[in-house]
Amino acid sequence: MQKLQTVNADTLLYEPLEKPSFVVDSLIPTGLSLFCGSQKIGKSWLMLKLCLCVSQGIPLWDMPTMEGDVLYLCLEDTFCRIQGRLFRLTDEASGRLHFAVASDKLSDGLIVQLEDYLKEYPDSRLIVIDTLQKVRTTSKDNAYASDYGDISLIKDFADRHSLAVIVVHHIRKQNDSDVFNKVSGTTGLTGSADATFVLEKESRASDTARLYVTGRDTPYQEFVLRFRDCSWELVERKTQEELAREAIPDVLFRLVKFMENRTEWRGTATELLGALGETETAANVLTKWMNEYRLDFLQENHIRYDFSRRSSGRMIFLARQEDADGDGHVDDDGVSGIPPAAVTGM
Repeated sequence: MQKLQTVNADTLLYEPLEKPSFVVDSLIPTGLSLFCGSQKIGKSWLMLKLCLCVSQGIPLWDMPTMEGDVLYLCLEDTFCRIQGRLFRLTDEASGRLHFAVASDKLSDGLIVQLEDYLKEYPDSRLIVIDTLQKVRTTSKDNAYASDYGDISLIKDFADRHSLAVIVVHHIRKQNDSDVFNKVSGTTGLTGSADATFVLEKESRASDTARLYVTGRDTPYQEFVLRFRDCSWELVERKTQEELAREAIPDVLFRLVKFMENRTEWRGTATELLGALGETETAANVLTKWMNEYRLDFLQENHIRYDFSRRSSGRMIFLARQEDADGDGHVDDDGVSGIPPAAVTGM
């Protein structure tokens, strides 16, 4: 039995360790990634574009790539079809991009085949397996255990060699507010992956899609892409911070503007809506939003929000809380700009 290998906290705290690297900067880390989308949406076109970029060391959209050999297992295609796609995508291709249209399954020796490939091409940076279903065998065992076992074999291989392996997979036809819940199979797949990508169109006829990205070392991002001349082109990229800001209701931006020339305001939510000239928002919704965003958005804009319950209803108290440094810290008296009368009547 192999001895359990441990590392103590002191070592982890002070010893420099190599951080995960990215084959595509801030997007595709070394390790295992799942790339998911519905059938015929254009996943293979995007994977081929990615492979071309990495094999030539040219940016994918505006993101630098780590140049190296690339293996693309196009297990649902033929060399003739791959050639046709290359004709559409590029005038120059690198000898560092390698294709295969057949392989063993995971249970029959795929990992051994990949190990042999790496012996011949040790400078490989990326391997794409298109698709997961083509390298799996039908199992009657527990679905979660089967998913986890299959994907773990690929992840262990990727981690051992510090390279990126992308497994192309499908999504289910179902409505879900979380796109990552649409990934076909159990959470054994997404739970094992270092990063998960979901490519989704609003309609099949649309030439625009949204790429959702999440991962352990990859910050949540959304990309708006357009399929033009057989190539996925970047329209817009949004970070998690930008997406969070977009979620802030417009009425709160008007509230910040309203408070620019005021030191304080008090009244009911209905009166505040009237002062703002807001007719599309209900009073209780405004109160909820102010409470929800009071510790981030309102505080960032130096606005203190509080309320008290009275027989006439809820009274709202707003005050600017800029101290001498202008950083919104609580004043020495601990009141933070709210008049003493404003915190009574609870």
